[in-house]
Amino acid sequence: MRRTLAALLLCVAAPACSSSNAVTNAALERSPAGLEQVPLTIHSKSGTHRFVVEVVRTQAEQAQGLMFRQSLAPDRGMIFPHDPPREASFWMKNTLIPLDMVFIRPDGTIARIEANTVPLSLDPVSSGEPVGAVLEIAGGRAAELGIAANDKVDWAP
Repeated sequence: MRRTLAALLLCVAAPACSSSNAVTNAALERSPAGLEQVPLTIHSKSGTHRFVVEVVRTQAEQAQGLMFRQSLAPDRGMIFPHDPPREASFWMKNTLIPLDMVFIRPDGTIARIEANTVPLSLDPVSSGEPVGAVLEIAGGRAAELGIAANDKVDWAP
């Protein structure tokens, strides 16, 4: 009993048991799709919002994106880095869930958000300006968290 109590107290006090480290620890693993995962933080007027995102590095990974997935956890997403920055355009072909597309300028600020994109749509969704990355999160999540244009995004490319 004492060992159990001591272990619980140690876990409460230890950084490895904290939720912020849970996000960091998850980032060390590969996603079920085999993609690298990294922590991503959005700083907004409503607070700090943490995600673990899959990083799309190749054209094949970009073509696949979140297609055929039936769900996306509220603290998860996918990021598409663009180096050099460029105007980006996406569609929802074979994407079964609505997504918020967050277009991120090279300086890390949000240029714009296309909320609740329509699943299976072939209509292009464009950044409207050169961006350094595009973040996809669960549809409606940006509004739910109060994430808006000009908020700051931090992640390790």
